[in-house]
Amino acid sequence: MSLLDPQTRSAAGLAAQTEATGHDAPAPTTLLEESWRDFVFAEVWTRPGLPRRTRFLVAIASAATGGLADGQIEDFVRGALTTGALTLAELREAALHLAVYSGWGNGGRLDRAVTRVAEALGLPPAEVPPIRAEPWDAQERNDQGHAEFAQVMTFPPGPPNSPYLVGINNFVFGEMWCRRGLDEPSRRWITLVGVCESGADIPIRSHIHAAMASGNCQSQEMLEFVLQYGTHAGWPKASRINGVVIEMIGKVEKGLPWHG
Repeated sequence: MSLLDPQTRSAAGLAAQTEATGHDAPAPTTLLEESWRDFVFAEVWTRPGLPRRTRFLVAIASAATGGLADGQIEDFVRGALTTGALTLAELREAALHLAVYSGWGNGGRLDRAVTRVAEALGLPPAEVPPIRAEPWDAQERNDQGHAEFAQVMTFPPGPPNSPYLVGINNFVFGEMWCRRGLDEPSRRWITLVGVCESGADIPIRSHIHAAMASGNCQSQEMLEFVLQYGTHAGWPKASRINGVVIEMIGKVEKGLPWHG
């Protein structure tokens, strides 16, 4: 039986933590800080099942919604920028996307963290297109949202017969999801954090299914996502999501809808 060396694990965690946060990791002074180095970074961040860009997106979104300190959000933002995993413009888009799925308050937490890190790094402002620069036809925007919803969710939306559903058609899919400054798979991971945090059954099940049915996320990536998400959300929340992911993997493989 081969034994694993705790010093080797700590060294791997220290290296991963330094890369993920964009600065030298301080030596842990408490048991909790030690667990960040020896488990979260050494054993989760080093797993090959998710690209580094995806891990940053999940970590940033869940840090902003899961009660992590502002400095910890800044750490992941800094790491994403210094490693080149995400650009400043993409992070501005990410803050808007997070606002839709986790509330404008949490989106604002992320946006302010991005501003602080960008200023500390001396980065010029990102060139991000405005939400709308020209006048638009209301029906055309509604139709664009309807089509974007069908593409993203892999099933057509219902009629916009309430103010909430009108907002989904007009802004969420008619404008935000149509923005190409952040690619669709990246938007998918931010969405998944938001819906998982919501605890709402229909969004959780439908979005997890759509993430795989669309081809944006592979089944093994989704299983890895649950582990990454669980380090910020906690094991009870992640347990529920793990069960849904396994169920939806089976449905996608059989060509069934999320509620089939």
